[in-house]
Amino acid sequence: MRLLLDSFWRAVAYCMHPRVIVLSFLPLGLMVVLAAVLGYFYWDASVAWTRQALDAWPLLSGVWAWIGGIFSSDVKAILAPLFVVLAVTPLIVVVSLLIVAGFMAPALTRLVAERRFPALEQKRGASFMGSAARSLGLTVLAMLALVVSMPLWLIPPLVLILPPLIWGWLTYRVMSFDALAEHATSEERNALLRAHRLPLLAIGVLCGYLGAAPSIVWASGLLFAAAFFVLAPMAIWIYTLVFAFSALWFAHYCLDALARLRLQQAAAAVAPPAIDMADAKAAASQWSAP
Repeated sequence: MRLLLDSFWRAVAYCMHPRVIVLSFLPLGLMVVLAAVLGYFYWDASVAWTRQALDAWPLLSGVWAWIGGIFSSDVKAILAPLFVVLAVTPLIVVVSLLIVAGFMAPALTRLVAERRFPALEQKRGASFMGSAARSLGLTVLAMLALVVSMPLWLIPPLVLILPPLIWGWLTYRVMSFDALAEHATSEERNALLRAHRLPLLAIGVLCGYLGAAPSIVWASGLLFAAAFFVLAPMAIWIYTLVFAFSALWFAHYCLDALARLRLQQAAAAVAPPAIDMADAKAAASQWSAP
């Protein structure tokens, strides 16, 4: 518990570091450029295609007629861009996670190692490509779990439990691996992940709940469709900052646990072997026997 709390407040303090602030904006800039390019070329076409799909669905014709009788404006003209935004939002979340896991997490881990553990040997138990492939595979599994669990979201308590739990599991699996990739061997990493599974999962779940913060931005509803290019970068930056904090929390926890493990191994290596008292008495009786 002490290690959990100590790594938490250190991660909070490191979020104020200039390098962390700059790194939190770099993925945002890249994603803003990508979103602007895609929006420039495909926004009108996507909205038009969605509008045609809504018009062509015969089951909803009665619904549109009923809603049109209540509201004077064209509801489909509002819903079409909203559906496009809702379809793009999960992709933004996934891309943000992959960018943080692939680029920011190693940089933040090196920052923690340089400032807190400069003497910790880097044994490089995993490669960058292996870490990226693992992150991608785990992300696909998490997305499948989200899709499969969607019917359960209709049960009020589960909608507040399942998505953060799935994102927390994903964050725990990705961030803990990346935090130990450069410094720990595969044996050390596996031992630490087994010994600290529950605290690391707790960190992941808490970070999963923190990842729900951008929903405050998206809760603007229909207004969000009109202000997409303003609110989307804000939501992306919040996600990026949350994931940066998550990477720092995992880095502080995992590297501290690794340093403690190596100290224990070093102490066990230099300590004289303990002799069992029964064996000592047996040996003494043999030497004293005539």
